[in-house]
Amino acid sequence: MARRPRHPRSRHGDGHCRDRPSLFSTHRALRMVRTADLVLLAWLVFLAGRAFGENFIAGADVSHLKFFEDRGVVYRDDGQVGDALEILQRRGVNCVRLRLFTSSTAQALADPYNRINNLDYTLALAVRSRQAGLKVLLDFHYSDTWADPGKQTKPAAWANLSFTELEQRMVEYNSNCISSFRAAGVMPDYVQMGNEITSGMLWPEGRVGGAYENATQWSQFGRLIKAAIRGIHDASGPQRPKIIIHIDRGGDWAATQWYFDNLQRQQVEFDIIGQSYYPFWHGDLNALSNCLHRAAGRYAKPLIIMETAFPWANSGNVVGFPATPTGQSDYVLQLAKILKSVPDGLGTGIFWWGTEYQHLDRVQTAGFEFRGFFNAEGDVLPAARTLGQLSTPVVLKAALTGTDQITLHWPLSGAGLALVNSPSLLSSELWRPTNPPIETNTLTFETTLPVGDEPVSFFRLQAN
Repeated sequence: MARRPRHPRSRHGDGHCRDRPSLFSTHRALRMVRTADLVLLAWLVFLAGRAFGENFIAGADVSHLKFFEDRGVVYRDDGQVGDALEILQRRGVNCVRLRLFTSSTAQALADPYNRINNLDYTLALAVRSRQAGLKVLLDFHYSDTWADPGKQTKPAAWANLSFTELEQRMVEYNSNCISSFRAAGVMPDYVQMGNEITSGMLWPEGRVGGAYENATQWSQFGRLIKAAIRGIHDASGPQRPKIIIHIDRGGDWAATQWYFDNLQRQQVEFDIIGQSYYPFWHGDLNALSNCLHRAAGRYAKPLIIMETAFPWANSGNVVGFPATPTGQSDYVLQLAKILKSVPDGLGTGIFWWGTEYQHLDRVQTAGFEFRGFFNAEGDVLPAARTLGQLSTPVVLKAALTGTDQITLHWPLSGAGLALVNSPSLLSSELWRPTNPPIETNTLTFETTLPVGDEPVSFFRLQAN
């Protein structure tokens, strides 16, 4: 999160299928290429696994978009001013993340940057997003301003409630908010129960960890989350949004296990584990990979990187990538490889934080004007397309290069998949890895291989 000081970090629908991806769509035909003495068959592969291809969440947090627009910031596509939501959607971004504060109109007017994201503001932005063809994730903060691991301040209007009253207020508040979204025709696809709630929520009653690490506090925390979920379910009708629990320990498996083991003991039912991962705060990419793989094995739930960002300028190298537009794009691709290598297709999405951020005088953006998807002139950066490509269908295409080579290419949504080949479709034991050098550009992976001696060769992409 960009807007406040960081404290030290010590079977589903809608894209969250637990089954290992099925690698062939059986209704597809074989493509045949004939040469003088060779018949080459290349299978056009559509991955049916939901975590690969069009159901992967290529997400952007754009919560401050209207704030920036109202202050004269513009967004450009090939030099032409346009709607940032439409620009992102054209590049393949398929979901927005919008935070929701409990702030009043008076609070929002008095301190727009820190309190503007109230129900009226967020609902209008959600309607715009849906009209642009985007899914919507609603990020409840349960506070009049930013909530994060360092502060989870109760709304001022809730300050004097007893715990029983607070629990009931969570039911009512969540129900009322979802009812408003439903009435506006923009039922959220996903809902976060709090923002980076590693240390609980609604302090002190729902605080956990440190001096608050005891059974009573965990019980109260669990009851508050369950009350919130109950309110959402009461109001959502048949189109229930997926429930996400979001913490800030993307590179810390020990803390992740501590947290979700405790949450399981409270019998909180939810759909998705969300993690923040910023490479300048949360460790290297190996730590992220370890955490995600272990979480998938232990909890068998879909995993989303709920917040991440990387600089395109004004920074030194971070986790081995330069702070350039190309470095930012390469970082996105490396995240995708890690997520899509998570077992059982459970790595299911990435949300970029501060996507819409640009420089504004007298606004402290904590450097995120150099970490968004638009440069100083408002031009969209290559990383937006790289992220968007992760949601495209995975199709393996082949063409002969001369008479003795085959060139294969597939979209970036195939990140983390292995290329294998076989002389026959009759036996699964004949498939073997090719391990070729693979080139990457902003849109595709590509490799060129010798044809070999087999009269027929089949190629496919499969999960490792």
